[in-house]
Amino acid sequence: MSIKAEHLNYVYSPGTAYEIPALKDMNLEILDGQFVGLIGHTGSGKSTLVQHLNGLIRATSGHLYFNGEDIYQEGYPMRKLRSQVGLVFQYPEHQLFEVDVLSDVCFGPLNQGLSREEAKKRAKEALRMTGLGEEYYSRSPFELSGGQKRRAAIAGVLAMEPQVLILDEPTAGLDPKGRDEILDQIRMLHEEKHITIVLVSHSMEDVAKYVERIIVMNQGEAVFDGPPRQVFRHYQELEQMGLAAPQVTYIMHGLKAKGLEVDENATTIQEARDTILQAFRKE
Repeated sequence: MSIKAEHLNYVYSPGTAYEIPALKDMNLEILDGQFVGLIGHTGSGKSTLVQHLNGLIRATSGHLYFNGEDIYQEGYPMRKLRSQVGLVFQYPEHQLFEVDVLSDVCFGPLNQGLSREEAKKRAKEALRMTGLGEEYYSRSPFELSGGQKRRAAIAGVLAMEPQVLILDEPTAGLDPKGRDEILDQIRMLHEEKHITIVLVSHSMEDVAKYVERIIVMNQGEAVFDGPPRQVFRHYQELEQMGLAAPQVTYIMHGLKAKGLEVDENATTIQEARDTILQAFRKE
């Protein structure tokens, strides 16, 4: 077991005219090694939730457990939690500040108390995992492209060797090529290191392609939770929440309605291709 929330509630500005309930009785468990997609419209509570997962926000009520320990118990080491549950904010390149890429990625491990030699070793490995080779070590982070900056920022979190990596809209503002490169690197990282990954995204295509489990947030609650194929069966309910299923889902349902015997629960282009070819072979 990695992360477990029990009856988690959070209220912004409690007791004032601006009081807003952001999380409502959240019960959630994320197991070790899972690749989870967290989706929801703006204001659904997803960013508030992920900031609870590494202790940046403390719940108004309820409990949050990491590896079986309640992080709200007296004396719990929050600093240790934040090194084990890494959170990459939206536009993380705004956090880059060192004179060169290698120094920037070393910052986290050095703050953990590691020697400079060990910090450099971790930083180089993290940069390798995010696709930035030696030729980038001495370059200023401000000279990198948008996608490269994003990778360097992610490497800075990876260098602390977290057990859980949370990415809040990691592809925001990137072009399609940059988005695919970042997400492919994240998938490779998951396959190579087997760490738990929580991907916050607005893109249904992205979560359908990469994650194994989707949690849908709406008005502070988890309304759907399951594999992509299962969640996207509720595409009409998702539309009512201001979301949409992947385009493939609509195409499959349209073909099914026209009488073609396809699997309308296909969620990726590859799945759609396979079921369409299979349907034509039967005819």
